[in-house]
Amino acid sequence: MSQVARLEARLEARLEALQCHFTWDLNCSRLKLFSLRDQLEDIGTEEGYSWLGHIYNLQGYIHLQLGLSGDACGFFSRAAEALRQIRNTVSDEGAWLVVNHGNLAWLHYHKGEHAESLAYLSKVNTLMRTYPPPSQEELHPEIYAEKAWTLMKFDRREKQQAADLFQRALRIQPDMVEWHTSHVLALVSAFRNGDKELGADILEKVKIAKEHDPDNLYLAALYFEACAKKGKKVEVEARELARRVLRKPVSSYSGIKPLLRLFRRFVSMDEAIDLVEEALERHPGERYLKRCAATCYEMRIFSDKDNPLERSMMDRATVLCKEVISLYPQSSLQRRIALANIYAESNNQEEADQIFHELIESGLDPEGAQMLYNCYAKYVHLIQKESYKSIEYHMRAAEIQLPSHYRENSIRTLQRIRDRNRNRMCGDIREFLANLEE
Repeated sequence: MSQVARLEARLEARLEALQCHFTWDLNCSRLKLFSLRDQLEDIGTEEGYSWLGHIYNLQGYIHLQLGLSGDACGFFSRAAEALRQIRNTVSDEGAWLVVNHGNLAWLHYHKGEHAESLAYLSKVNTLMRTYPPPSQEELHPEIYAEKAWTLMKFDRREKQQAADLFQRALRIQPDMVEWHTSHVLALVSAFRNGDKELGADILEKVKIAKEHDPDNLYLAALYFEACAKKGKKVEVEARELARRVLRKPVSSYSGIKPLLRLFRRFVSMDEAIDLVEEALERHPGERYLKRCAATCYEMRIFSDKDNPLERSMMDRATVLCKEVISLYPQSSLQRRIALANIYAESNNQEEADQIFHELIESGLDPEGAQMLYNCYAKYVHLIQKESYKSIEYHMRAAEIQLPSHYRENSIRTLQRIRDRNRNRMCGDIREFLANLEE
């Protein structure tokens, strides 16, 4: 091995040993990267202030993964400044910069700037000596917290790990209110599954966190939703909470999304629509509110198919869906599918067919294709009445080896068809499912 190769290998080994976004196994598709980028933008800078440095750090990582190294550098620089301001300490340096400097070491390495990468590795080592963790077996609580917050943005399995990491951070530094709140949010997110009730232990943690963080209306909405699932009447509390949420700056952290879900499920679907329309009247240019509104109209349309809806309702849903697609052009696959289904409900099958055809021909990555095939299989079964074509697309969704509820749904559908044994494709389905299990 040449000296240059040995130096390169040593640098890579040092980079791999860092605690930062590039070593946390945050592997995800481009579809997920674009979705995360948009989610982080929708947090805003006011409601997400205590996590602003973490937001910018993750944005920097996402943009580098998308090949945008210039944008990544800008986000990492903003992250460092935000972390210094938020901690508001006498020193400009602290353990909260370890992850950021690690990210910058990786950024310069990817750009081929090895001297700059080594300089940031040196800064990380200095920080680690100056602000050591409690023991060699543990990380500094600031690192636990940032890794936990980052993992919360991923799937349910990662959220459980996030909850565990927040717990470790809190054992070392128990006075951080935002860590307590996020720990509880991670627990709820990891647990939540449809109508399933939160366990009494988790509900009690939510209640305590809500009392210690009374301005966190997102947490309050989750608490009332959990109470409603247990049969408690929460209409009065929900309406009072709605007044408070409407007075806050628009943000995905403001509580509007879980509040609208609470209204749709336990108060009134129509009141949910009135609430989001009022929010839009106050903030007509906010794309996040338009996204929330589109979801409300979609849920209204698809939750009561037996009763024909007014044309104005369908038209409003269509307009909102199109607006949201234009506002989230690279993370709007789910919304495009929803628009196709709205057209189908409006007896405009030609428009629906065109959207699905364009999506199928667009060359999606495996995650997006799996979602599309599952949804299209349902569409051709319900609207086009083509059972064989539906089976074909459920098979396509199932054979993509990515764990998701879309894949699980397609497999369950195929199993039901196989078990009924009434379709002439049952033999093919039986063979297909047997091969999946090998």
